[in-house]
Amino acid sequence: MSCGEQALSIADILRDHVGALHLDHEQGKAVAHILACRTGRLGGHVAFCDRCGAKHYAYHSCRDRHCPRCGGLDQRLWAEAQLPHLLPVSYFHVVFTLPVSLRRFFAAEGREHAFDALFAAVSESIMETAATRGLRPGILALLHTWNQQLGDHPHIHCLVTGGGLGTHGVVHCRRYLVPLKILRPVFTGKLLSKLRALLREGRTSVPNQSGHERLRDASRREWNIDIRRPLGGPEQVVNYFARYVRKIAISDHRLVSHDGHNVAFRYRDRRDGNRTKTARVEAPAFCRRFLQHVLPPRFVRIRRYGLLSNRVRKPLLERCRELLGVEAPLLLAPPGESRSAAIRRIFGFEPELCPTCKLGRLIVRAEWRATRLPLDAVLDTLAPRGP
Repeated sequence: MSCGEQALSIADILRDHVGALHLDHEQGKAVAHILACRTGRLGGHVAFCDRCGAKHYAYHSCRDRHCPRCGGLDQRLWAEAQLPHLLPVSYFHVVFTLPVSLRRFFAAEGREHAFDALFAAVSESIMETAATRGLRPGILALLHTWNQQLGDHPHIHCLVTGGGLGTHGVVHCRRYLVPLKILRPVFTGKLLSKLRALLREGRTSVPNQSGHERLRDASRREWNIDIRRPLGGPEQVVNYFARYVRKIAISDHRLVSHDGHNVAFRYRDRRDGNRTKTARVEAPAFCRRFLQHVLPPRFVRIRRYGLLSNRVRKPLLERCRELLGVEAPLLLAPPGESRSAAIRRIFGFEPELCPTCKLGRLIVRAEWRATRLPLDAVLDTLAPRGP
C-alpha cells in the first residue's frame, strides 16, 4: 500500500504486524486505542440532515496521548489555557539532551525513575543557576523520548522566562539567565549524581557494573544544551511551544509506503543540514520503534517549576503583574465551552453542517457507547489465528 493509493496510517501498520510483537500492558493499551480510534468499537452517533435527510455516522476518538489521530484540538486548547500563566517578558526555549551512553537508563525497566531524575536535574539546574543572580524564573518542561528515526533519544524541552522575580522586582534578561558554560556542568553533575543514586538503590534494571561504566563514559563527554529564543509575544511563544506538547514519535503524514513487509517514512537529518530523507525498515521493527516510546502508566510528561509551579503560581504571577503594572490575559475560551463550539471558534469549521448539501444541520438521532473495552481489540488480534 502506498499513500498515493490510500491514506496510510500507523493503525494500518500496527493492525498488520502487532501479532508478531511482545507487548507490555501499557503498549497493549496504546495499540488497542489506536486500532479502535474512530471506529464503532469506541461508540459513536448517527445524525440526519434536517434539510436533505442524508444520514451520517461519526465515531468517537480514543483521546490516547500516543494516538497519531488525536490531539489537534487538545493542542490548541492547551495553548490557550497557558496564556493566563504568561508574563510580558522574553522567553527562551532550552533543550537538554544526553550522551548516548546514558540512554540505557531511560530504556530499561524502571525507566520512570530515570525520567524523574532527568526532570529533577533539569529543573534544579535552571533554578539554582538563576538563584545565583537572585532570580526565580518560570519553567515549563516537557519530555520527549525519540529522534526523527524513532530511535531512543530522551531529552527535555523547556520554556523558560527571560529573567524572573527578584527581591527588587521583575528582572528582564535579553540573553539567557546564565552562560551555557555555567549551566552545562551543573546539569551534568546533577544528573550523573541522581543516576548513580538509582544504581545504588536498585531502582533501575541496568546492571551495576555496566551502569557505572556508562556514567564514567558520560562524565568524560561534553553534553549538549541548546538555547533558542522564540520570537514574538506571549501568544506566539506558547503557540510555538504547543507544537511540542501533543507531539508523538511519528505522525501519519510522515509515512511514505507500506508493502506488507517494509515501512518507508520521511525524517529530517539534522547532521546533513536538516535535509528531508526517507528511511526504510522492516514493519515489525518499525512497530517496535514506535511502541518503545509509550510512556509508563500515569507518567506526567509536562511539569512546571518556579513561578509556574502549581502550588505557588497564582500568588507569584499576581505579584509579578503587580510589579509590571499589567493585567492578566483573558481566557479565549468562554466558560463551559463544548468541543463542538471550540472546533467552530478555533478552526472556523462547522461540525454540525451537513457535508452532503452544505446547507442543512445535522441532528443526532441515535448514539451508542462502546460495547467492549478497547483492549479487546488487541486481544482479538493477538489470539491464535486459524490456518
